[in-house]
Amino acid sequence: MGIGRAAIITAPFNKPAQGTLFGFWLRILPPCKHCRLPLRTEKMSVQPLDVTRIRALIFDVDGTLSDSDDHLVERVNQKLQFLQGVFGESNLKLFSRWFVRTAEGPGNWMLETADRLGFDNLIAAFLDKRANAREILAHHYPVIPGVVPMLEALSSRYPFAIVTARNEVTTSRFLKINHLEPYFPIVVSSQTCRLTKPFPDPLLHAAEKLGVPIESCLMIGDTVTDVRAAKAAGAQSVSVLCGFGTEKELLKAGTHAILPSTSLLANFLFEVHIEQL
Repeated sequence: MGIGRAAIITAPFNKPAQGTLFGFWLRILPPCKHCRLPLRTEKMSVQPLDVTRIRALIFDVDGTLSDSDDHLVERVNQKLQFLQGVFGESNLKLFSRWFVRTAEGPGNWMLETADRLGFDNLIAAFLDKRANAREILAHHYPVIPGVVPMLEALSSRYPFAIVTARNEVTTSRFLKINHLEPYFPIVVSSQTCRLTKPFPDPLLHAAEKLGVPIESCLMIGDTVTDVRAAKAAGAQSVSVLCGFGTEKELLKAGTHAILPSTSLLANFLFEVHIEQL
């Protein structure tokens, strides 16, 4: 893998059913990570990632460590089951994924605005209350396949921290249920700092707790928000496609590299490190 070039796995696209208005509409929607044409690998120029500079790893949670994005899509799909007879099961699943992914942008904007205006604590309090009222079930906090071996492989080389826009309650539950607490002694949730991502504050706070200069930290996340936060703080970033971020928007945001899944991070860093020695 060339230095300063990101290996981009273009998401395969599943051709919708022919002969329906819904199928036509789905064909003009942007492809998602779960569509099904053959994979192809292409090289796209991005800012060079300097692996020799990395001394600590900072992880997002949703779509990066947690498979919560897929869980949310499934919940939306279940709510829309009354439409299955009209549009078909496969088209309905595609629409559910598109709907959730499309709603994420406005949702992030609303959280950022709430942060700016200083009433994000009300949102966090509501989310905490809702989380505490729910029964704690493991399938509510799924971990992305391959993440645990990746963490194990990298834990002897780098210290870890979490920076997430999640509330503290659900972040703690995710780590506890999946036995990930030993890997992450430092957890920065949506309420740890005055401002959360895409502001640099939570990354700077995590770097301070890690005892590592922010320039030596690598932010791993699945959305433009993670890239923006890393750039604002002065950290490098690697983006993953196992959440809702798309290649095009992540590259435009200025990420240093893109991987199909967080599970591939260890191999990627080891390979690039060897190239840069």
